[in-house]
Amino acid sequence: MLKIYTKKGDKGKTSLFGGKCVQKSNPRVEAYGTIDELNSVIGVAIAQAQNSKVKSNLAAVQNDLFIISAELANTKYKAKDKKYLGKRTGDLEKEIDKMVDELPELHNFIIPGGGEAGSFIHFCRAICRRAERRVVGLSKKEKINNEIIVYLNRLSDFLFISARFINKSENKKEVIWREK
Repeated sequence: MLKIYTKKGDKGKTSLFGGKCVQKSNPRVEAYGTIDELNSVIGVAIAQAQNSKVKSNLAAVQNDLFIISAELANTKYKAKDKKYLGKRTGDLEKEIDKMVDELPELHNFIIPGGGEAGSFIHFCRAICRRAERRVVGLSKKEKINNEIIVYLNRLSDFLFISARFINKSENKKEVIWREK
């Protein structure tokens, strides 16, 4: 059985896929590490959600995030299907449109929250935005698949609408932000 600990990281270094050794603070590691964090919190949101469609959509997103992580963790990685993320971005847009049709129109900012599931999905959105910033930063230093940036941008929109949608479906009130 493979040991979970190797002790190679004890000095602040890690290996990318392919064996290249880098600092754990490397922008590539920061990018895929933040994607991993997002994926974990999405798992918490799925555990809290009651709506089966939202749970299914979030599970599909988790799969996408594993694909993105693999691509970011490997400097020589070439996507087998370069159209995959573009298709998935389109899928997110379709789901956003379906959910928006069932939501009240928004004229103000809302404070992230609502029920447990909605709150966790709002938390996912905030982590997604950070992941997007990390990937954009990486893209300024190294060549990456730009579809990752587009996907993460749309994913944050999807997560925002999903939080609103699940709060509505669970009869949890959105709090409108009002400047004091």
